Amino acid sequence: MNKPTQATKQLKLIKIGNSTGVVLPKDVLDRLGLSQGDTLSVTNMPDGIALVTRNEQFDDQMAEARKLMSAYRNALRELAK
Repeated sequence: MNKPTQATKQLKLIKIGNSTGVVLPKDVLDRLGLSQGDTLSVTNMPDGIALVTRNEQFDDQMAEARKLMSAYRNALRELAK
């Protein structure tokens, strides 16, 4: 994981209904290019977690994989047996 370029920020966990959430400061949202309603991914890393914005390349790869899985549905079903 990359070393932080700024001082570490402490974020407080808050209750949201039956869940727990965290409020991200504006400067963090700006750095990630996010605004309210956007999607954020949490990725497990060897030394912690990483918050990342949507990965369009991954989204494109998954769309292509879904097309292939649909086209070869029967063959994949037989291979899975």
